[in-house]
Amino acid sequence: MAAQLPSSSLVSVAVNLASTPAQAQSLSNLLVLGSSDVINVVERMRTYSTLSGVATDFGTTAPEYLAATEWFGQTPQPGNLLIGRWAATATAGLLIGATLSAAQQLMTTWQAVTAGAFNVTIDGTASAITGLNFSAVTNLNGVASTIQTAIVVVKPGATVVWNASYERFEFKSGTTGATSKYSFLSAPATGTDISAMLGGTATSSGAYVVDGIAIETAVSAAALFDSAYGQQFYGLFVDGAQDADHLAIAAYVEGANTKHAYGVNTQEAAVLVASDTTNIAYQLKQLGYKKTLTQYSSNSKYAVVSLMARILTTDYTANNTVITLMYKTEPGVVAEQINSNQLAALTGFNCNVFVAYDNNTAIIQNGVVASGDFIDTIFGADWLAIDIQNSVYNLLYSNPTKIPQTDAGNHIIATTIELVCAQGVTNGLLAPGTWTQPGFGSLKQNDFLSKGYYVYAPPISSQNPADRAARKSVTFQVAAKLAGAIHTVDVIVNINR
Repeated sequence: MAAQLPSSSLVSVAVNLASTPAQAQSLSNLLVLGSSDVINVVERMRTYSTLSGVATDFGTTAPEYLAATEWFGQTPQPGNLLIGRWAATATAGLLIGATLSAAQQLMTTWQAVTAGAFNVTIDGTASAITGLNFSAVTNLNGVASTIQTAIVVVKPGATVVWNASYERFEFKSGTTGATSKYSFLSAPATGTDISAMLGGTATSSGAYVVDGIAIETAVSAAALFDSAYGQQFYGLFVDGAQDADHLAIAAYVEGANTKHAYGVNTQEAAVLVASDTTNIAYQLKQLGYKKTLTQYSSNSKYAVVSLMARILTTDYTANNTVITLMYKTEPGVVAEQINSNQLAALTGFNCNVFVAYDNNTAIIQNGVVASGDFIDTIFGADWLAIDIQNSVYNLLYSNPTKIPQTDAGNHIIATTIELVCAQGVTNGLLAPGTWTQPGFGSLKQNDFLSKGYYVYAPPISSQNPADRAARKSVTFQVAAKLAGAIHTVDVIVNINR
């Protein structure tokens, strides 16, 4: 063919693909920390979208499963539940084998091995495991049992299991703590090497070792999960935590940079006595925490999980979706049969309860955090802050050039903030009303906020030169008027005859 000139020499088109926006912190997920020996301290956390998935891993009697029943039993059903491992007791060293293929699991392959062997170091002691005869085994559980019988001779207490759910062998030391360790498997000097067949070598794809660790406090576990996974969850529940743990975790959550809400379940009958000063609800109230909430339930250790499941279903991106917890229900939780004095005691302690009324209904009452503020207010304020932060970040992150340090640039940022506030009106968190606090910008005390919000950016000429040189923005101020919610109603009926 004859040579032809490229049209790009006359018309050149370049394509700039915009960056994927950063994701905001999840406000719909709950993290349950438990101490069951199912998730190890390297894996640390698993995500579940169904109750059956939790049952498969934990069975139907573990605390993590019982908490999950309250989560997934709520209506509307919430989304993902995160379950994490808290080392409430010292943990053992592990070797987690690689996932085996269907071919690697064939029993004919294993039954052909009559003198299997491998080398391993457990708790610092090197051992050769030899003489493994699998000719009579009929399944991989039998393979694991045969290996364990040989290992306990040199290392009492050590275990080997076949995990059918994850299709892998799992090896565990019989000791716990920082000195409890398990090595990868390696080839023996004699016998048939089965280290690779077990998926337990250093080169087995997906295999890993887990060193044992000492006991960790509940608050250190909470801090660890906040640091490593903080953007993935908002609600937090710690199974097995005692009052001292609750106080320490509540203090951490209150001051944490990533926003969370901590749920405390109490079965202390003392919360029904107005004069008591020892119960956990009283102690949390005295500290005025806004990010911790308590619920009393004489029947359930996990009722507060149901309460949090109900509020965490809130979709802040939709229309008229913000709720109050007052009058909501807790499916699967037995309602408390208490008198008005006992309810008054709970109310005085800012402790929530699922309570029965004489009209054959049962409701959550009062839906407050330890400080007495309403839960939906605190959660909604966190959504507003998180969404403003994420929206402004993405404005800066996705801009192909820059946001200039000018009044026009400030207007772009202010408009971005206003869009979030407008969604707050749409979802029902904010509404028009009278601003009763001191004003700023053009807003004065007792002015009517016709939009339900007001965003103020001072003129760029007022900015400190040092801040301008450091490329900081001016300080934006937002006035947001809550829509509130009606919890009680007074009616006067005048009858004329």
